[in-house]
Amino acid sequence: MKILVQKFGGTSVKDDTSRAAAEKHISHAISLGYKVIVVVSAIGRLGDPYATDSLLSLIGGTRSYLDLREKDMLLSVGETISTAVFTNGLKKNGIAAVGLTGQDAGIVTNEDFGNAKVKRIDKTAITNYFKFNDVVVVTGFQGVSESGHITTIGRGGSDTTAAFLGSSFDAESIDIFTDVSGMMTADPRLVDNAQFLEVVSYREVSNMAHEGAKVIDPRAVEIAMQAGIPLRIRSTLQPVTDTGTLVTHIESQIEHYRLVTGIAHVPNLVQFKVEANRKTQEKIFNSLARLGISVDFINIFPEQIVFTLPQTALESAQNLFEKQGVTYSNIENCAKVAIVGAGITGVPGIVSKIVTTLANNQVPIYQSADSYTTIWILVAESDLKVAVNSLHTAFLQNENPTKNN
Repeated sequence: MKILVQKFGGTSVKDDTSRAAAEKHISHAISLGYKVIVVVSAIGRLGDPYATDSLLSLIGGTRSYLDLREKDMLLSVGETISTAVFTNGLKKNGIAAVGLTGQDAGIVTNEDFGNAKVKRIDKTAITNYFKFNDVVVVTGFQGVSESGHITTIGRGGSDTTAAFLGSSFDAESIDIFTDVSGMMTADPRLVDNAQFLEVVSYREVSNMAHEGAKVIDPRAVEIAMQAGIPLRIRSTLQPVTDTGTLVTHIESQIEHYRLVTGIAHVPNLVQFKVEANRKTQEKIFNSLARLGISVDFINIFPEQIVFTLPQTALESAQNLFEKQGVTYSNIENCAKVAIVGAGITGVPGIVSKIVTTLANNQVPIYQSADSYTTIWILVAESDLKVAVNSLHTAFLQNENPTKNN
């Protein structure tokens, strides 16, 4: 039995027109002899009645009185509605299909409500349903704990659901359908000359996703990479023969034809510099963790720590530091820019080129860090567009990232 997994995001299932476009891709896969596991997100986005953020607004958003288990009861409803509506459309048009909740599909998680981890997938139900159906539609974003509680698996959870199902059923491919045609070298809303990427490595696309490229959840990439299953990032509105961006194991080939794959960014950050010795550093990080504040871009020195937080955590962090009596300073309205590429490993002159490019464009660098495939810099958010565009020109303007030879 040949299996494909196709995941359709909120904008791909938001109305009859979008669902009809998605159905064309499913019908094409069936015509090629595949059984198709379809994973759907909640319908639409904030403002649409059944979108996850719309459901959250019914209980006051972050001011909710519900505990996390009760909140998961509510938030899981969006995908359940979407699955029923989508399955109804398939059946109406003569496609043999069945809709399943995460529990029905055998997706078993722990009880970390709101951000549950998938422990295993019982393949029995889906396998049996494929005896009489060409399509099994599964709710994304949700599962069930060992004790029978509904759980949700965090933002981007539908991508993760699709990846786990693809891995469990040894799918030929996991196709992530969205409203863009695939991965780009930068956000096209910020960079007019952003280029389409035909092929990228798992590691590169995971880094791009971690650093702000929102076309796929990085957890899904990591799951697919471990299973060795190709991912394809595709547009629901493109022809069925348009396969989008292929994500696979190609690092060794990439290194020979491009240094940088793309430039991603994360806005709305605040940088903190806190005077603290080693003992105080441990106390600060533990306190931030207890408040549920995620710390990023960390530089640790003997008597100082430098890091970034989401702008939304500014007030909580300031109150904490003042309560602890530590000396600190902060810079608001920052943005992190990530230069990502498998080809930059061990290549001299990359950092020099970044520094020179930004200096020539009068963009100060507040902070920097690097790994084997990524170099990060922190800049003022007011400089973000200039920074991303100038770096894109310096590293990618004369490249041909779609060529693979």
